[in-house]
Amino acid sequence: LTRELEKKFSGRNVLFIAQRSILGKSYARDQKTKGLRPRSRTLTAVQDAILEDIVYPTEIVGKRTRCKVDGKRIMMVYLDSKDQANVEARTATYVDVYSKLTNKNISFKFA
Repeated sequence: LTRELEKKFSGRNVLFIAQRSILGKSYARDQKTKGLRPRSRTLTAVQDAILEDIVYPTEIVGKRTRCKVDGKRIMMVYLDSKDQANVEARTATYVDVYSKLTNKNISFKFA
């Protein structure tokens, strides 16, 4: 489906991202809710799932968070090198989409 849509839209990159909901930390303390907040609804879990959706044809091999002296944090994501030929041209799109959705800096490398 992705390839057919990319052909239809004249070579533009097409991504499918699922709609997910984030529940705040106060969810368990609310009177209306019963039980704890599910792990799949935390901010970190949702952002990890978005990253998995963005890089879908390939798999994530590793992740590192790099903290610079000035306080900036950059997440380095290592993708599977067997898909490098197919995915390398799309990494700029992946960076733009992820930073727009999560407000986090990210870079992709192949390992």
